[in-house]
Amino acid sequence: MTCGFIVKHRGAVSADAISPTITELKSPLNTDHNVPSPIIQAEEGRMLRREDFMVIDALAQRGLYVCDIAKQVGVHPRTIRRALARGGAPAPRPSRRSSRLDPYRADIDRLLAEGVWNAVVIFRELQTKGYPGRLSILRDYIRPKRVLRVRRATVRFETAPGRQLQSDWAEHRTRIAGAETTVHVIVNTLGFSRRFHFWCTDGADAEHTYDGLIRSFDWFGGVPGEVLVDNQKAAVLEHPVGGPVRFHPRFVDLAGHYGFVPRACRPARAQTKGKDERMVGYVKHHFFVRYRAFESWAHLNQLAEQWLREEADQRRHGTVQEIVADRFAREASTLRPLPATRYDTAYREIRQVSWDAYIDVRGRRYSVPAHLAGRPVQIRLTLDGELAVYEGEHLVASHRVVPGERDWVTVPAHHAALWANIFEVERRPLAVYEEVAP
Repeated sequence: MTCGFIVKHRGAVSADAISPTITELKSPLNTDHNVPSPIIQAEEGRMLRREDFMVIDALAQRGLYVCDIAKQVGVHPRTIRRALARGGAPAPRPSRRSSRLDPYRADIDRLLAEGVWNAVVIFRELQTKGYPGRLSILRDYIRPKRVLRVRRATVRFETAPGRQLQSDWAEHRTRIAGAETTVHVIVNTLGFSRRFHFWCTDGADAEHTYDGLIRSFDWFGGVPGEVLVDNQKAAVLEHPVGGPVRFHPRFVDLAGHYGFVPRACRPARAQTKGKDERMVGYVKHHFFVRYRAFESWAHLNQLAEQWLREEADQRRHGTVQEIVADRFAREASTLRPLPATRYDTAYREIRQVSWDAYIDVRGRRYSVPAHLAGRPVQIRLTLDGELAVYEGEHLVASHRVVPGERDWVTVPAHHAALWANIFEVERRPLAVYEEVAP
C-alpha cells in the first residue's frame, strides 16, 4: 500500500492526491480482488468520532505518514485522507445519546493536560465530584487520546537486590493549614524492588536531603550498597564532564556513617535515575491527586506513609509484573543493617554575639549569657526548630525557634548581670527646677 506523507499545511493537498488509487483499494493479504478484504471492511465500517479527528489533526501537524496515523486511530488510510480533506470534524449526529461522562469532560481534559493518564486516578477524582458512571466509559474516552501522550525513549537497566537507591527532589503546590504552599518532596526508590519512600518538607537544602535519606533507610529497615543522586549542591560540589566527582564533605560523612557508596549521575543526564524519576511522577499524579489539602506538615507526612503502605506497596509494577511488597520481601535481607546511632543532620554554624548579648538566627534575635558579648559561639539548629548555643563544648543557651514568634527572644537570667551594672538614676526634688516664664 502506498502511504502519503502529511505536511503541516494541508491546504496544499490536491484532490487528486486525496482520491484513492487502485493499488490502495487492494489488500496485500487478499489475492482475490473479487472478495473484499475483511480488514478493510472492518476499518471502513468504523465511523470517526470528534475525538478521533482531534487525534488525526494533531498527528498530521507533527508530519506523520497517513498509514501511521491510520494504525494509531484504527481506520483505513483512505478514511484519514477524507477526514483531512474535509478540514474538520464531522458534525455530531442529532440522534447521539448523551453520556453520563459529558459534564466531566472538561475535568478529564484538564487532568490529561497536567500529565495524569491513569484512568483509575481520574475515575476517583470524578467520583468526588459526583460522577455516577462506570470506569469503562472513562477508559473509552481516554483511549483515543493516548497517542498524543509524549513519551521519552529511555534505556532501562536492572540492579541486583540491595545494590542501589535512587534519590531525587521535586516540588508541588498544595494547601497546608488553609494556605497555598510549595512542598519540597524527596523521593527515594530501591532499584530492584521499586519500593519507594517520600517525605515532604519546606526546604531542599543539604540538611533536609540527609534527613530525607535517613527517613527512607528507617522506612526500609536497612541501607543499600550505593545511593545515586543528581548533581545537587547538597551532595555534589563539582562534577565536570569527563572529570571526577567531588562530593560534599557532610554527604561523604553521612555515607561513611551508614556504610553506602555515594554515586552521582552524569552531568545533564538525570535520566540515569529513571526509576526514581518515574516514582516522582507517580507521587504527583496519584497521591497529590487523591489528597489536595492537609491540616499541617505532620498530617501531610502521616497520610503519605499511610498511602505508601496501603497503595504504593501493594501495586503491581508494570515492568517486573510483581507486587512491590512481594519483590521487596526478597530484597530486604540484602540491605545493610542500620547503625546504632542516627546521623546528626542539624545545622551547625558560628555566630558572633553582639554587645547586647544577642545572636541573630534567621532574622530573629536570641539572648545568650551576658559574659559572651562580643565572642563567637557555635549554634546547632535542628530541622524541627530546637536551637542550642555552645561555647566550646559547653551548652550555654537553648531556645525554641517557631515561625511567627516575636523578633526578640530573651531569657531574663541571661542579662541579669547587665541590669545589675546599670547606674541608678539620681532623684531630685521638683523645687530645684525653676519655672520658665512664658
